[in-house]
Amino acid sequence: MNELLGKIPTILMLVSPILITATGGMICERSGVVNIALEGLMVFGAFAAATVHFFLEPVMGAQSIWIALTAGALFGMLFSLIHAFAAISLNADQTVSGTGINLLATGVTIFLSQILFRMDRTRQFRLGMMPGPGGIYPTAFIALAVIALTWFMLYKRPFGLRLRACGENPHAAASVGVNVRNMRYTAVLLSGILAGLAGGCLVLTTNTQFNSTTVNGHGFIALAVVSFGRWKPLGITGASLLFGTALAFSIIATDFTLLRSLPTEIFNIMPYAITLLTLVIFSGKDYAPRSAGKPYEKGAS
Repeated sequence: MNELLGKIPTILMLVSPILITATGGMICERSGVVNIALEGLMVFGAFAAATVHFFLEPVMGAQSIWIALTAGALFGMLFSLIHAFAAISLNADQTVSGTGINLLATGVTIFLSQILFRMDRTRQFRLGMMPGPGGIYPTAFIALAVIALTWFMLYKRPFGLRLRACGENPHAAASVGVNVRNMRYTAVLLSGILAGLAGGCLVLTTNTQFNSTTVNGHGFIALAVVSFGRWKPLGITGASLLFGTALAFSIIATDFTLLRSLPTEIFNIMPYAITLLTLVIFSGKDYAPRSAGKPYEKGAS
């Protein structure tokens, strides 16, 4: 038991980026836009955060981490505009648009890395984010603040009611004066900000440089978390803990005597196996917002 308690900081370190990204995905889908691009937006955020931190760390020290996280969030928001424009303004297929951003992310970040660093990754920085009291990284508190503010926004503010209405019945929302397109644009940009922030949190806590495998499926896991959590803040919090713990065991399993005899491949595939199982279990369930993935055309019934 003491061994497991000692691994809580590591578990929370891996849970936090998933929860932050899943929160963005939930906001986006609650507005009616499916955001398959979470993985790519995390990649953009991780690259921006690592790059900014590398250049600013010699001048500002650890303080540059917060500027780096801001850069990651802004980079995620910038590229989420592509998805927003295609899915909302052009009524393009939202899955195709999101997949395109995922493919674009790897190519663009590797290209920029080669320009800036003459290699396909960022150079190593001296220090990443340092853990706080109890060995818990500040990213855990960032994730807690994000999910709490999201719950308050969705269920206690008029903005949240309008956002949820756009995802359930956009034509009914428009009939009472809600600007559906603006609400959906806002939701997609918020998801980009949170995914970019999560990518920054990931690279600054688990690695000392960005490379093409830094994000390594965390965005797709976050998509499964949204589904498993039934598009609700409390649900995705619990699902993030489940998936994050499974992901953490691929790292910490060898530290437990009882688990050392098992092949490490079992723990490496565990989070992705749970993701597939979750998608199968919930594939026929009617928990998703009714208009998620459906283009909105003003005046159409």
